[in-house]
Amino acid sequence: MLKAYKYRIYPTDEQKVLLAKTFGCCRWFYNFALNLTNETYKATGKGLSRNEIINKLPQLKKEKEWLSEVPSQALQQVALDLSSAFLNFFEKRAKFPKFKKKGNKQSVRFPQGIKLDGDYLTLPKFKKVYCKVSRLEGKLKSVTVSMTSSGKYFASCLYDDGQDLPEQNSEGKAVGIDLGVKDFAITSDGSKYGNLNHYRKYEQKLAKKQRRLAKKQKGSNNRNKARKAVAKVHEKITRCREDFLHKLSRKLVDENQVIVVENLAVKNMVKNHKLAKSISDCGWGQFCTMVKYKAEWDGKTYIEVDRFFPSSKTCNHCLHQVDSLTLDIRSWQCPKCGTIHDRDVNAAKNIRDEGLRILKGLCLDFTSKPCRLPRAVGHIASASGERVRLSKGCSFAIRSGLL
Repeated sequence: MLKAYKYRIYPTDEQKVLLAKTFGCCRWFYNFALNLTNETYKATGKGLSRNEIINKLPQLKKEKEWLSEVPSQALQQVALDLSSAFLNFFEKRAKFPKFKKKGNKQSVRFPQGIKLDGDYLTLPKFKKVYCKVSRLEGKLKSVTVSMTSSGKYFASCLYDDGQDLPEQNSEGKAVGIDLGVKDFAITSDGSKYGNLNHYRKYEQKLAKKQRRLAKKQKGSNNRNKARKAVAKVHEKITRCREDFLHKLSRKLVDENQVIVVENLAVKNMVKNHKLAKSISDCGWGQFCTMVKYKAEWDGKTYIEVDRFFPSSKTCNHCLHQVDSLTLDIRSWQCPKCGTIHDRDVNAAKNIRDEGLRILKGLCLDFTSKPCRLPRAVGHIASASGERVRLSKGCSFAIRSGLL
């Protein structure tokens, strides 16, 4: 089982210079390979595979001598990253690959020649870099070094502990989770976890730093200092949000065996200009991702219910569905059985019950007639570990007609 742990590293001044060169060379080679792939496709109707891109490195190093100053393995990994970007595009998980910019987050990956000994991380051509190690498990497979916009360096170490993912088990307590804006998460047990509004908390401070940045002259050293100050506020917001999401997801996974959530279309929901900032501040997608992989690691079951399932408008006692229920109505009484419902708790209970029906492979419609489960209702996260995607090395070649 593969797990990654992120450590902060403290390179020396010489190592920072070499890292800057490595970031720049990898960024240049990525943009070069992307441009070459696009031009080749326009001319011949066929793209370039990963091996074809890597084979151009020896000639490029003769033409660009500065490419030889950085680790060669980091440049070879660029071809794999570009192939992954095209694969995600073809499978409609991401947009078409874009050219990398110097101002964005920089990262390079080292698959070999790496070693973690105590508090020092050994990298090709970098020798030993001081690393703040928190924990490690298993054999070190690869290291990804990144630099944030504020100038901090981190190393994400991928370990293989030699164990297989545990088999999923649905024997135990099940919980449904309804995600919201006022209360971040409402469970079918009646528990409500408030939204801490991390962005709103630092919004005024961020605006103040951004106003200072806007007044600085472009290209000046003072502007760069102001830019880092803005980046530090953004990082503070991100760290606070991730800390909250990690703790809540771990709590829910530890206390339950089956976790059922709603498959929300966050990209479509943020088109509502009145709620866009609040929805983006919640981090629903990141929370569901955390719950999913933590449930897989612990052998628990993670289920997503279809976003069009009427969880809020359905009575969890008699399954009566009301015609409409606006957002301003937070509690309502069922006209059929007379039960008074808290809108969010009722939705969480319906999500839990629908997830259990998905788990059993059967569903009950609102006329209480048994029927086979439609594929669109939801899906269960698989922990089998089998490959279901195309190979990264040939993804663009297959789609463009090379293979």
